[in-house]
Amino acid sequence: MTLNNGTTTSPGPSAGAARRPGYAGTLAAASCAVFVAQLANALPASLNGLFQQDLGTRGSQLTWITAAFMIAVVVFEFTFGVLGDLFGRRRLIASGAAMVVVGSIVSSLAPNVQTLWVGAALNGLGAGAMFPGSLTMIADVARSARERARAIALWSGFLSAGAAVSPLIGGVFAKIGSWRGSYLVLVALALASVAISLTTAKESKAAEGRRLDVPGQITFAIGLILVLYAAVEGPEKGWGEPDIIGAFAVGACFLIAFILIERRADSPILNLTLFRDRAFTVGSIVAVIGMIAFLGACFATSMWLGPVQHQDPLRVAVPFLLLQGPAFVLIPVVSRLLHRVSPNWLLTSGFLLMAIGSLMCTQLDVTDRSLTPFILPTLLIGIGFALGVSSITAVALNSVPGRLAGMASATTNMLRDLGFALGPVVVGAVALSRAGDTFSSKLAGSNLPPDQLGAATEIGQAAGPIAINSLPPGAPGSAAQSIALDALGSGYSLAYLVCGIAALVAAVVTVVGMAGIRAPQDLDTEHTAGKTPSGQPQAPTAV
Repeated sequence: MTLNNGTTTSPGPSAGAARRPGYAGTLAAASCAVFVAQLANALPASLNGLFQQDLGTRGSQLTWITAAFMIAVVVFEFTFGVLGDLFGRRRLIASGAAMVVVGSIVSSLAPNVQTLWVGAALNGLGAGAMFPGSLTMIADVARSARERARAIALWSGFLSAGAAVSPLIGGVFAKIGSWRGSYLVLVALALASVAISLTTAKESKAAEGRRLDVPGQITFAIGLILVLYAAVEGPEKGWGEPDIIGAFAVGACFLIAFILIERRADSPILNLTLFRDRAFTVGSIVAVIGMIAFLGACFATSMWLGPVQHQDPLRVAVPFLLLQGPAFVLIPVVSRLLHRVSPNWLLTSGFLLMAIGSLMCTQLDVTDRSLTPFILPTLLIGIGFALGVSSITAVALNSVPGRLAGMASATTNMLRDLGFALGPVVVGAVALSRAGDTFSSKLAGSNLPPDQLGAATEIGQAAGPIAINSLPPGAPGSAAQSIALDALGSGYSLAYLVCGIAALVAAVVTVVGMAGIRAPQDLDTEHTAGKTPSGQPQAPTAV
């Protein structure tokens, strides 16, 4: 049987998959690697409030902690995909975990927020190697579409498990000592990932025809960094400032140059022919839009409960268990759905649940410190993410020939992580812009004493309402704290609305773009779709 994307199918999964040499060890190593990588990614979310208090950060500086990690991931993920193909994915994820060790040590010792950015960027480099390396490694050992679906569901589950556990680790250490201790736990887990990868995983590579694309990497890195810089700094500096406009313009030029270079490159880091497949293209588009919605909602929640409401870090962990936990708990369910349900229905359902949850969050009251209103919306977002993230990954890997699995893995991870990077940036830009405007207008019409009004105006112009909201009682400008709190509530409510709209857009694009695309059947990669007798990847043959 042949699918509409040209891949060959067989009646069922190959027998003895669990007993195949290297299969279980590879799954264990890949799951551990993605768990550690996502733990490094999500850990700062539960600590934003503590960073603000301990390091005196302002709004955009908090955004940069997350952005520094994700920029490093996205910028170098393509290159890491090539390095994995050339030198082996097992070595790649072990090296990435070692980089997380270094980054976590730097973060744990950070005396200021700038050093924390450096630690986050180093962790991002490590995770950028671990995400595509681990995914491609499990795709290489899977021998059927059913087996691959189970492996991807497991991989996606551990991805979310890392994000779900991270707030608990951060909260516990904030209670018993300092947030710095949570990074030492990450050090220990990353060292364990190195050991597991080197001792249990089966090495895989696909070096044929692969080499580094230096011009593509440079133009992509410069373009993306400039655009994200402008998006993060725009709300506080002003969108009309020359450096913001210049960063957007020059960044866009570099990204256009990147596309032109990739069209002519002998060994591109982004093979544009991947996008000839409709399923891969649609999956790529909704990966970016949908993940903007998801991580934007996560970031808005961390800011709402942390720097805005100053909730205890352990209380912050509760909504994140609901946001990230379902993808781990629902591994068996998602595995079956990936094999039995058409991608358009699975993806659409996930995005609709995320949209409903985000729109429900727009009704939250910033003065209400109860966690009860968060339970249902965050659970809906979490279940929607569980359905969506595995489906996007499965569509990408099942819609390309085996020889392009490494690049498809890196591309899918990059696009998903681009959405992750843009989520906090978009949320921060929307929320801080709205909060700043609302604060300024309400402050001007307030009846505060002149000394308090003057101090609040000066601090607000320098660091925004988030700084006013964190002033101790009696400090100059602290009389405007309630105004700042209301302004921040308005800002992050608008951010939740943007996340809901993004999820709805992703759902519509999925319905229209995936129409007529059937769910993948069993792909007998052992015989026809992934390997030649010598073990080299080849394109599947239609029968």
